[in-house]
Amino acid sequence: MKHKTGQDRSQTSTWRQATRAVRGGTWRSEMGETSEALFVNSGYCYEDAETPAARFAGQEPGMTYARTQNPTVMMLEERIALMEGSETCRVQASGMSAMSSVLLSRLSAGDHLVMGRAAFGPTLWITQNLLPRFGIETTLVDGRDLDAWKDAIRPNTRLFFFETPANPTMDIIDIRAVSDLAHEHGIEVAVDNAFASSALQRPMDFGADVVAYSATKLMDGQGRVLAGAVCASHEWINKYLLPYQRNTGPILSPFNAWVVLKGLETLDLRANAQAQSALTVAKALEKRVPRLLHPGLPSHPQHDLVKQQMKLAGSVFSFEIDGGREQAMGVLNALKLIDISNNIGDAKTLMTHPASTTHSSISPEIRAAMGVSEGLLRISVGLEDVQDLIEDLDQALDSVGL
Repeated sequence: MKHKTGQDRSQTSTWRQATRAVRGGTWRSEMGETSEALFVNSGYCYEDAETPAARFAGQEPGMTYARTQNPTVMMLEERIALMEGSETCRVQASGMSAMSSVLLSRLSAGDHLVMGRAAFGPTLWITQNLLPRFGIETTLVDGRDLDAWKDAIRPNTRLFFFETPANPTMDIIDIRAVSDLAHEHGIEVAVDNAFASSALQRPMDFGADVVAYSATKLMDGQGRVLAGAVCASHEWINKYLLPYQRNTGPILSPFNAWVVLKGLETLDLRANAQAQSALTVAKALEKRVPRLLHPGLPSHPQHDLVKQQMKLAGSVFSFEIDGGREQAMGVLNALKLIDISNNIGDAKTLMTHPASTTHSSISPEIRAAMGVSEGLLRISVGLEDVQDLIEDLDQALDSVGL
C-alpha cells in the first residue's frame, strides 16, 4: 500500500482546515483509488514467524490485529488529529466510549475528578454511578465560575472535565482560564467538543490536554453511524488510553470509520451553514418564548466569551417554556417538518425534551441544579431552508397557546 498523504506532518501542517478535512490521512493502495479504501479484516498475515514477534514486541512497525490497527480506522484517526491540531487521535465505538475511556483510562482508585455540572446525561451517570464503584470521587461545579473550579481542587485531583457548549443548557466555559488554573496545580484538562467540532472550536488552541468527541454528531453529520474520538499527545495516548483500549476493546468498526471519513469532507461546510441557520432561527424564536439559550445571541451571558474561543456558536440551542412537560410535549407533537429525535448534528433538524430523554438517567435534583427544567426543549438545526423551520416552530408554538 502506498501512503499518499497523512503522516508527513511537514506537508500537512501547511494545509488549511478545509484541505485537511478532505485529504488528511489518506492512504492509497496500488490501485490508486480516489476514495479511501474500506478494509474489513480482523487480522493480518506475515511473511515469517519473526515478523509478528517483532511487531508485538514494539521492535518493528506494522499491524498486528484490528483491535489495535486497521488502515481505514487509522486514516480517520490521522485526519481528526490534523483537524484538531493534536499529535494523535484514537477513535472509539461511540461517543460514550470516548468519554468513558478518557475517564476510566486516566483515573484510578483514590483519584478525584472535577467536572462541569452541565453535561450529557450518560456522562453524568458515569460520574455518579460508575466511578464511585472504583473509588473515584467527583465534584460537580458550575463550569462558568472559575472560583468554583479552584475551590474544588484537592491534593488528589487529577482531571478537569467539561463540555463547552454544554448539553443542553448551552453553558460556555472559558477553556483558557480553566486550563491555566488546572495546569498551575498539575491537573489535566479534558473537553467534550461534540457540540462545536474542530470546524468551530479547537480546545487545544486554548490549553486543553485532551479533546473527546461523539463523532456520531457533526463529524458524521447524517445520523448514520455511532463513533467517538479522543485526541491528545502521543505520550497521553500511549500511557493511558492505548493500553485501556487495546485490552478492553471499545474499537470503531472499519465501515463506521469509512462513513465518518466521508462525513469529514463536508464538515466545514455543514458546521458553518448549520450554525448560521441556527442563529437565524434563534433570533426569530427569541421573540416567541420566555427564555432562549443560544451562545451566539447578545442575550446569552457568555456571548463575549463565545467570540473569543469559537468561530461560530454552533447548530444547537435550547429554549424554555412556562408550561412544563405537558406544554413542551405539545410543542413537539405539533411539529410537522422538524423531527422529534434526541440526536444532534444531523443534516435534518431535530428536537427533543432533555428531561425525559438525554437527561432522564440522572436525578431530578441534579437536573434542577443544571437548569434542565421540565419546560426545556433542545433543537439541533439542520440544512433545511430556515424559513420553513421558523414557520414550523411558529405553528407548533401557536398550537399550545404561545
